[in-house]
Amino acid sequence: MIKNKKITLSILTITAVTVSYSIWLNLRPVNIIAVHHDGSFNSVLVDNFPVTARGKINWWLKNRDMLKRRYDIPKISSYGSYSIVFWYFGDGYMEEGKYDRLCFREMKTEKNCIEKDKAFTVSDGGNSGLYFLANEGYYQLTDSGKIVKRPSH
Repeated sequence: MIKNKKITLSILTITAVTVSYSIWLNLRPVNIIAVHHDGSFNSVLVDNFPVTARGKINWWLKNRDMLKRRYDIPKISSYGSYSIVFWYFGDGYMEEGKYDRLCFREMKTEKNCIEKDKAFTVSDGGNSGLYFLANEGYYQLTDSGKIVKRPSH
């Protein structure tokens, strides 16, 4: 009887800690470190980005007007398309050194690169509409305003 109570208490404690941690992860404010432009391609360096695809998409939908006002993104091409990639800032800016880092040449300093750790992509191909790419898959915003998971390309 006492053994069952200890097991039940342990399971409840682990569950409570896990749920609390998940809530904390999803409620932390996103920290935008920097925004870099390269034509209609935009890179946004972030900390505390939502963990799930749904959380990332909801964050984008809620904050896209603020991003346009504050950072002038997205930069839209002459034919109406754009792409915004949100990158985890991780260990910060570093020297190019290692193969395949993402470097921002407009920064006139030796430490102008980050590790390529993609969090999320928002793209609008003009005719193809708005779509999102997260680790969990490819999603599209339909004309009716629904977000639908699509087969991966």
